[in-house]
Amino acid sequence: MDLRTHMKTISSAVEGYIKSKPFLVSALTQGIINLTSLARMMNKDITSVMNKDVRNGAIVMALKRLSSDFEFRSSLKIVRTLRNIGDITVRSSLIDYNFKTSPTLLTSQVKLMADISGDKDNFYTSSRGVNECNVVVSGNLAELVESCFSNETCIHKEMELSSISVKLPIENVSVPGIYYFVFQRLSWEGINIYEVISTSNEFTILVNEEQVDKAFRIIKDLKQL
Repeated sequence: MDLRTHMKTISSAVEGYIKSKPFLVSALTQGIINLTSLARMMNKDITSVMNKDVRNGAIVMALKRLSSDFEFRSSLKIVRTLRNIGDITVRSSLIDYNFKTSPTLLTSQVKLMADISGDKDNFYTSSRGVNECNVVVSGNLAELVESCFSNETCIHKEMELSSISVKLPIENVSVPGIYYFVFQRLSWEGINIYEVISTSNEFTILVNEEQVDKAFRIIKDLKQL
């Protein structure tokens, strides 16, 4: 068998393995992982895929090429996009209500929106899934929300939250991995995200008020990558 074909096959097996393991792609592109140790750890799986013994050295060579390739194809595009992050807006003292969906839920939401439609100072957003709906509001609207939704089933209520809203450049929709890259860094720093609300060019995360300063710093630092 031609050596180049053989190595290409190993490279494909190694790439498949790396892509199936969260965090390894970024660790490779940042050069913060020992390739020899990683190759030893991967050897059993790669040998199984190849159906033959594979030398650790061959895996290390594939990892070196792959890390450089990933950096060029993915991380570089992501970094360039994140450097153009727009406004970052922080709001505090929020409450996140989780309601069970029902035939009257939309009517309850309309009542709430009608009552706060002229109020530009308070925060309101909502997201709806198949079985439940979340409503996030400023803390001082709690009594109003509970009145408008008095006939609905509240599954959970989380208080003392803060939101961070991030304006993304328009090109973010054509660059795979933007959200993964951001949330990965938040996860590495131990930030617990209660909810994510997004539009095409903006996303908002909800975090505990005790962690909002740290989360804001992490997101702001992405512009300096």
